[in-house]
Amino acid sequence: MLYAYNVTGNRLVRLDRDNDLTGAMWIDLVQPSDAEMRLLHDMGVVLPSLAEMEEIELSNRLYREGGLDYMTAVLPGEKAGGDRASMPVTFVLSQARLVTVRHHSPRPFLTFPTRAERSTLGCGAPDRLFLGLLEEIIARMADILEGAGRLLDDTTAGIFERRTARTGPDRLQSALEAVGREAETMARVRLGLLTIERILAFYTAVIEDRPDAGRLRPAIRAQIRDVQALEVHADFLGSRVSLAVDTTLGMINLQQNNTVRILSVIAALFLPPTLIASIYGMNFTHMPELDEPWGYGFALALMGLTTLGTWLFLRWKHWI
Repeated sequence: MLYAYNVTGNRLVRLDRDNDLTGAMWIDLVQPSDAEMRLLHDMGVVLPSLAEMEEIELSNRLYREGGLDYMTAVLPGEKAGGDRASMPVTFVLSQARLVTVRHHSPRPFLTFPTRAERSTLGCGAPDRLFLGLLEEIIARMADILEGAGRLLDDTTAGIFERRTARTGPDRLQSALEAVGREAETMARVRLGLLTIERILAFYTAVIEDRPDAGRLRPAIRAQIRDVQALEVHADFLGSRVSLAVDTTLGMINLQQNNTVRILSVIAALFLPPTLIASIYGMNFTHMPELDEPWGYGFALALMGLTTLGTWLFLRWKHWI
């Protein structure tokens, strides 16, 4: 699928498919077909395949070829079926236009066209458009981290509540699953921030031939600072995730230990009566109590007294 945009009155305007794309400032390709790739090839833009975009070598993600700058970032988003995933997005930048290639839907690509003019540098040139899109992506990642932080606050508060121990392991298991999901989300954001930081470092080195380089450098430095600050925040949230996981597992272990302790106490209470019943169940010939009318009551009383004595002993030791 192909989306093309041009700038009209400092605003991005989406072009119809019938329009000539040579004048488009931004061409966004989502799972491009062979016909769309040939169309861009005829315009002088050779698009990488998904396999090439997934290569992890820097030489395959950040390079200049044919006067075009190819920069690939791994961004969190959604696939066509709604599943969350981190997939590569390639930015192909020239002095004439910006081309993006993606195979999933990061949210900034849906929200940026409607507010591109409100970015720091506006959208009057491909370089400004590119930096504005990166600004939107960074802001989205900041929102994701803030949401993860709020969920961690709620989850850890629930773990430490006194009534948690009385609700059984289901609530703790749900908390553990929630923390695990947020850990995966933060890992995707952390990877995205790392690849964006590399893109900005590469872009800083290749803007010498841009006529607007003097205005672009301060914006690039500001975005690098934002990315680094978010990386520090992501690391902090990662430590909180580790604490929440350890705490949840500790609470589960405490509940399991409490259950085992209760079962052990019950077994200890019934051990003396079982021993007495076993003695009188041996059926030896000479057992005087068996012939006495008070023998049955004596055995029951002895069982009761030993059970009571065991319970008092456990209480004295503060084991129950």
